Amino acid sequence: MLDKLLSVLGDGAFHSGSELGRELGISRSAVWKHMQRLQELGLEVYSVKGRGYRLPGGVDLIDADRLRERLLAGSLVERLAAVEVTIETDSTNAQGLQALQQGVHSGLFVAEYQHAGRGRRGRQWLSPLASSLCFTLAWRFNTGVAALEGLSLAVGLALQQALAELGVEQVGLKWPNDLLVDNAKLAGILIELSGDAAGECQVAIGVGLNVALPEGLAEQLDQPCIDLQALGFKGDRTELLATLVRQLVQVLQRFESGGFAQLRPAWEAANVFQGRPVRLISGAHTFEGICLGVTDQGGLRLQTDKGQEVFHGGEVSVRAHETA
Repeated sequence: MLDKLLSVLGDGAFHSGSELGRELGISRSAVWKHMQRLQELGLEVYSVKGRGYRLPGGVDLIDADRLRERLLAGSLVERLAAVEVTIETDSTNAQGLQALQQGVHSGLFVAEYQHAGRGRRGRQWLSPLASSLCFTLAWRFNTGVAALEGLSLAVGLALQQALAELGVEQVGLKWPNDLLVDNAKLAGILIELSGDAAGECQVAIGVGLNVALPEGLAEQLDQPCIDLQALGFKGDRTELLATLVRQLVQVLQRFESGGFAQLRPAWEAANVFQGRPVRLISGAHTFEGICLGVTDQGGLRLQTDKGQEVFHGGEVSVRAHETA
């Protein structure tokens, strides 16, 4: 029902409760309850007596049919056995992993709102309805878990390259899985996997990309953030998603055939900390040094007072460390 309601309200104009009731086949009191629900999901709803309801600025929903057409035109449908777009879900990563466990070979799972969206290190991913792109690419690898080192870096590179193609060229990469613009977070990646150490692995590649965040959300976050709207992006979210997925599939195919090593130069060229002093925090331990880049397996290379050291993903955080 929410998808039908949003399709009517998407134009940003006023619609009376009686008009919405007729469109949806429900009572005016039921319309009011649905409006309350939209507010719970983070949308701003204007209600004016005598005029009805409107969503300021409208809402740009993912068009599932057009998305499938764009993926078909990009010859991606044969690599994606499932393409699902929902208004709300607990977690697209959970959807992806469940589909893989049920035998789906691969798929794209998109939600306008996630109740239990997560970032790295157990953090919640906050994103009001339709303000970001929240999606998971479910993929199978036949190379074993060890060969998947560097996968999050490859995914970040694919997103960065797709955004550059769309004219958003100021995006940099932060090891191991963030996209930044001037130290503000634009996107994050969460990879979850299950499978055999030496055989097939089922992988959920979760992406959260800020598109047009509402004012005030930044106050709820524990780090600076930025969205595509602030960077001048004016395209619609369906075309944006199709472009991201196309580039992501192409990079995954390269990763499957040759690992991260072939992608390493491009990743280092976009590394926001390349050649800069950083502080690395791993649990109770802190390391300081110059970021030298990454290894062919995606480990972070740091020049410390003990020489060159390599760090791998997990519960690790990297921050700029400007010395006097």
